[in-house]
Amino acid sequence: MRTLHKLTNRTIETRNAPGRYSDGGGLYLVVSKRGSKNWCFMYRWDNKRPELGLGGYPSVSLADARKRAEIARKALNNIPKQDPRSVFRSLRQISEGPITFAAFTERLLDRILVDFKNAKHRQQWRNSLRTYAASINDRSIAEIETKEILDILNPIWNTKRETARRVQGRLERIFDAAKAEGLRSGENPARWKGHLDTTLPNNRPNRKHHKALRYELLPDVMMSLHERRSLSAQCLEVIILTATRSSEARNAKWDEIDLDKAIWTIPPERMKMGRQHRIPLSTRAVQILQDLADTRIGDFVFPGQSLTKGISETSIRKLLLGLSDEALTTHGFRSTFRDWVFEQTDFPREVAEIALSHNVGDATERAYRRGDALEKRRALMQAWADYSEKDVCDFGVAHGG
Repeated sequence: MRTLHKLTNRTIETRNAPGRYSDGGGLYLVVSKRGSKNWCFMYRWDNKRPELGLGGYPSVSLADARKRAEIARKALNNIPKQDPRSVFRSLRQISEGPITFAAFTERLLDRILVDFKNAKHRQQWRNSLRTYAASINDRSIAEIETKEILDILNPIWNTKRETARRVQGRLERIFDAAKAEGLRSGENPARWKGHLDTTLPNNRPNRKHHKALRYELLPDVMMSLHERRSLSAQCLEVIILTATRSSEARNAKWDEIDLDKAIWTIPPERMKMGRQHRIPLSTRAVQILQDLADTRIGDFVFPGQSLTKGISETSIRKLLLGLSDEALTTHGFRSTFRDWVFEQTDFPREVAEIALSHNVGDATERAYRRGDALEKRRALMQAWADYSEKDVCDFGVAHGG
C-alpha cells in the first residue's frame, strides 16, 4: 500500500537542496537549483511518465497540493480512467475560462525566471516574446497550432537566425509547460526535433568569435595600460592578468579579495557556470589591488560613479578603442591567454581550462575531482603576468621603479 503524506510543512521549509521530494501517491515537491519550489504530480499514461504541474510553493500550500493530487488520483481510478491533464484543463476552463498564451506565459515566466541569475537574460526572454510572439497573445494556449508558430518564425528565420532559434526554443518550453499543467494535449507546435526541423532550414550561420589579440602584442598593450593609470585601465589590467570575464572583475567586491593569501574568490552567483571560482593573484595583480585598497571608497574594487555598482562596461570599451590598431574585446583576452598557454608553455591544458573557469572532463570526472589545482594555477598565472607585463617591469627598472 502506498504511503501518503510523507512531507510536513517543516520539512518543506528546510528542503533547499535541488531535487524531488516525495509526499507519496505521485505528489512531489521539486526544488530547483536556484531554490524555487514547485509541486508536481507524476503518473503513468500510455507507457509514459507525464508530469503535471500543480503550482508553486508557498502560493500552493501542502494541503492544497494534496487536494490537487487527490483529484489526479481519482481521475486515474475512474472507469474509464481519465488523464489528469485533461481533468485539470477542464477545471481551469470552467473556473477561469480559456487561458491565453499571454496570460499563461506571464505566469510561467514569473515562476521559472528566478532560476536565471543574469537579469539581462531574464529581460531578453520577455522582450523576445513580446516582440515576436505578439500575434498569439490573445489565443487560447490550448488551441495554438504549428502554422501560427511558423508565421512567427518564417519572417526572421533567414535574416535573424540566432534570434529566431532562441524564440523557437522559448516557445517550445512554454508549450511543454502548458502540456505538463494539463492545458494542452497532442503535439507541441513549437517542437524542433522531428517537427519544425523538417520544414525550416537547419544550416547554422558561422559563429562569430570574440576578436583576440595576438599574444605577441600583449606586452605593448599592458605597457599602454600602465601608462594611463586610470581606474578603467587598472580594471582592464586585472581582467587580463586573471583571465576573467569583464563582469566578474568590474563587479568585484573587497570582501572577495584576500591580499595576504593572494586569492580572489568569486561567489557562485557571479559566475557564468554558477560555481565558486578561486583565482590565485600574481604579484602584479596584488600590487594593483593593494594600491586600490589604500584608497578604497566603498564595497566595490572598481567603483562606478554612483559607488553602488562597479565600473561600467562602456568605460572599458572606450579604453579599448585607443589601445591598439586591432579591434579588441575584453573577452578576447581570454583567448589570448589560452593561445599563449598552449603555444608557449608546458602547462597542462586542464590547468588552463580551470583557470578560465571552464568545465574539464565529463560529469563523472568532475564529480570525483575535489580540488581546483590552485597552486598549479598560481604558477601559471604568475608566468602569464611575467610575460604580459615584461615591458612594464623593464620600464620600472629603467626609471628606478
